[in-house]
Amino acid sequence: MAIQFADLDGVFQALAHPARRDVVRRLTAGPAAVSELAEPFDMALPSFLQHLHVLEGCGLVVSEKVGRVRTYRLTPTPLRAAESWIEEQRTSWEQRLDQLEAYLLHLKDQDQDP
Repeated sequence: MAIQFADLDGVFQALAHPARRDVVRRLTAGPAAVSELAEPFDMALPSFLQHLHVLEGCGLVVSEKVGRVRTYRLTPTPLRAAESWIEEQRTSWEQRLDQLEAYLLHLKDQDQDP
């Protein structure tokens, strides 16, 4: 399933905030209720719910309400897309740095020739 660049932008924007990264990290252990997710944060519940809304808006999490309890769980596809994009960038830069290293070694060899 291909992810659009706008979707990828939303994922990176969501992950830019430390509270949202902490929520994602917590959800790697399994689904959790809003109250459990909000407990470690020193913020009002409406503020915390805005963070969950951002995560849900970009597809990183989905929620389900059973009775009075809303439970969130991680959806890994957007994280995999971000990981794939980062890997592509890493590979590209490693190739560029390898080319630069080869060029610099070539220049060094030329300077050492009598």
